[in-house]
Amino acid sequence: MESLDSLRTIETWPVPTAAAAVVRADGAVAGTHGPTGQRFELASVTKPLSAYAALLALEEGAVELDEPAGPQGATVRHLLAHTSGLAFDEHQVVAEPGTRRIYSNAGFEALADHLAKATDIPFAQYLREAVLEPLGMRATELSGSPAKDAVSTVDDLVRFAAELQAPRLLHRSTLDAATSVVFPGLNGVLPGYGQQKPNDWGLGFEIRGAKSPHWTGASSSARTFGHFGQSGTFLWVDPDAGAACVALADRAFGPWAVEAWPQFTDAVLRELGAARDPARSPRHA
Repeated sequence: MESLDSLRTIETWPVPTAAAAVVRADGAVAGTHGPTGQRFELASVTKPLSAYAALLALEEGAVELDEPAGPQGATVRHLLAHTSGLAFDEHQVVAEPGTRRIYSNAGFEALADHLAKATDIPFAQYLREAVLEPLGMRATELSGSPAKDAVSTVDDLVRFAAELQAPRLLHRSTLDAATSVVFPGLNGVLPGYGQQKPNDWGLGFEIRGAKSPHWTGASSSARTFGHFGQSGTFLWVDPDAGAACVALADRAFGPWAVEAWPQFTDAVLRELGAARDPARSPRHA
């Protein structure tokens, strides 16, 4: 395995424990640091896993993106894209579907309920059988809300990060659609970072676009997609860099993460870029 010195910067984070890894587009692990086999609470990094299960249900024909789901007038597409009109953490409608980007745990819970009825399989079981077991994610478990209650390890999420770059379970076209902007131009609040104009999302994946401030790096491409969690976790995929990164910690998101995460991501991308082009490395300056 290659080694990335930039991953060692997690040692400076003001957290009890952290672990991280970088995965290249070909599935090779470029480097790891910390206890990659330790289980951490994922918080909202649960959502991409749940979204992937929904996309598999779509390909299997169990559901369709534009079939009614959730509140009146909403569809599976609206629920995945945080445009159903449901409030953040309450099953209460606060906007017409498709008019605002309202980040909603309740929307993902409504989505999971809809999928369970459509497949006649409890959602946690469907997620395990459709996503976790095929990818060998044996340490990952959903024990509550499909929006925020999974636990996992860096080792397991490395497998998911590889799938997000070179899908085996989904058709490439399905993943490309899910990681492109859905309902473009909608504004909304990105939790922890305030109002974003626009607040771009795909189907279960946040898309960086031109957002500022943001939890990824200043050098992250606009096509970067992924998710972060309030438990101190994130997963991003940068197609332009040809790499993905997972970082898990056991301290709640806060000012420490706002400061540390972009610096960390920029250091990782710098080192990856130098590895691709040795002339850019300080050793060759």
